[in-house]
Amino acid sequence: MEFLKEQLKNIIGIDSPSGFTKDVAEYTKAQFEALGYKAELTKKGCVLADLGGEGSPLIIGAHIDTLGGMVSEVKGNGRLKITQIGGIRATNAEAENCRIYSRKTDKVYDGCLQLIDASVHVNPNYDSTQRTFDTTEIVIDEDVKCKADTLALGIDVGDYVCFDPRFTITDSGYIKSRFLDDKLSVAIILELARKIKEGSVKPKRKLYAFITVYEEVGHGCSAGLPEADEILAVDMGCVGVGLTCTEKMVSICPKDSSGPYDYEMTTKLVKCALDNNISYALDVYPRYSSDASAALRSGYDLKSALIGAGVYASHGYERSHLEGVKNTLELLKAYVEL
Repeated sequence: MEFLKEQLKNIIGIDSPSGFTKDVAEYTKAQFEALGYKAELTKKGCVLADLGGEGSPLIIGAHIDTLGGMVSEVKGNGRLKITQIGGIRATNAEAENCRIYSRKTDKVYDGCLQLIDASVHVNPNYDSTQRTFDTTEIVIDEDVKCKADTLALGIDVGDYVCFDPRFTITDSGYIKSRFLDDKLSVAIILELARKIKEGSVKPKRKLYAFITVYEEVGHGCSAGLPEADEILAVDMGCVGVGLTCTEKMVSICPKDSSGPYDYEMTTKLVKCALDNNISYALDVYPRYSSDASAALRSGYDLKSALIGAGVYASHGYERSHLEGVKNTLELLKAYVEL
C-alpha cells in the first residue's frame, strides 16, 4: 500500500477545485507515464490512459477535481466574499485555512474562512447566525484594511480559493482528509495500473483509465471518452444513517439520483465480491450522481456501474480506511480479470 498512500498524499496536496485542475491533471498523467503507459490530456483537461489488454473495452473512471471557492466580491473592508464551487458548505468550511490564487500576479496568499464578526466575545448573534457564504468571509493574512489594499495585492473577483485538506493517516489505518472524494479513487486506480504493469493483475479485456476534472459541477465524463462497452465509475461509497456501508468496505451502488445502474454489470460486481470474500455493501444513494451518469446523459452508449471505498462525512472533513481501499482494489482486480 505504500505506493498508493504516497500517491494519495501527493494528489491531495495539489489544490484542484473544478476548473482549476491543470497541475493535478498533469501530475496524474505523468504518474501513468512513469508506470509505462501511454497517457494524454483531453481538450477539456481530463486524463486518458491506455492500460492495455484486448477484448470488450472497459473504462474505469474517477475524478480528480474537488470542491472549493471563487472570489465573487472584494469587500470594502478588504476581505473576500466567495461563491462555492461544487457542494462545499460554509457550515463545515468555517475556520478552515485556505489559499487564494491571484490570476493577475500568480502569487498565492493565505487566508481563513470566518463568520463575519467572528468573536464570541463581541458578536451577540454568534450562535444564532446561519452559516452561509453570505454570512462568512475570507480573512486574508495580509495587512489589508480596505478594498484598495486587497486589489493592490492582485487579488480580485474570479480568483480561486482552495481549502486546506488536512490529510493524515492514523496508526489504526483511518484516512482523514478533505477531498477523499474522489482523489482516493484516483490513487486506487494508479495502484491498479501499477499491479497490471508488474503482472499481478491480468485484465481479460481492453482497459482504459479516465480521470475527469469537472465531476463536482456535473459534467466531468460528458466528453472525450474512448470507444468502449462499459464504464465503471469509482467514486466514494457513502457512509451514513440508513446505509450499510462502513469505511472498511467497498460500496456497490445499484441506484442513485440519476436512476438505476446496469443490472447485469452490477450483478457481476456483487458476484465478484462474494466469490473473492470481499467485504462490500449494497446501498442506494438518492442524493448522489456519478461520472457514469454524466456519460449516459451525454449520449454515450455504455453499460454503467458505480463502486467506491466507504467515506464518512462526504463534502466535509472526510474519513475512510485502508481496509476499504483494499476491498475496492480487490473488487476492481476481480472485475477486470473476469
